[in-house]
Amino acid sequence: PFTGQTGGTPYTHPQYNPRAFFLYDLGVVVLNRPMVMSQYGRLPQQDVLDDMARRRGLKNTSFTAVGYGLQRINPVFVEAARVRMFATPHLIQINVPGFTGDFSILLSNNASTGGTCFGDSGGPNFIGSSNVIGGVTSFGKNGNCAGTGGVYRVDRKDDLDWLATFGLAP
Repeated sequence: PFTGQTGGTPYTHPQYNPRAFFLYDLGVVVLNRPMVMSQYGRLPQQDVLDDMARRRGLKNTSFTAVGYGLQRINPVFVEAARVRMFATPHLIQINVPGFTGDFSILLSNNASTGGTCFGDSGGPNFIGSSNVIGGVTSFGKNGNCAGTGGVYRVDRKDDLDWLATFGLAP
């Protein structure tokens, strides 16, 4: 769903394990040639999302989720126009022992805020309306792409250290 020809070499986080896909769910594609754009996404400062856990009113903390996935799904209807879409989900859960731990966050997936769905995995989730990437779409908890969507955080030291090996830095 892009214009022009581009290719590259994909790399997965060295600790990624498909049997525990939600841990270290991060990858990089090193392009064969530069892709010139007017603005690029930026990596976050280490542990920047932890500040959100201390705020009151998580629903007022929004993200901009970007992807090429399904736009709508239910048992009798699936809509998949292979175009880039975005939504502005809000933060539901962060730094909760057990389900999200300190490695992922849950964002809203509903009709009013939008959210992510199948095919959006790997897409960026920018903090608010900035170009700072807080995480990448990782998983859904609902077969109808409703409720909440899981985002793998990229503000952790091990992830930022690994990304730095590719010349990427906050």
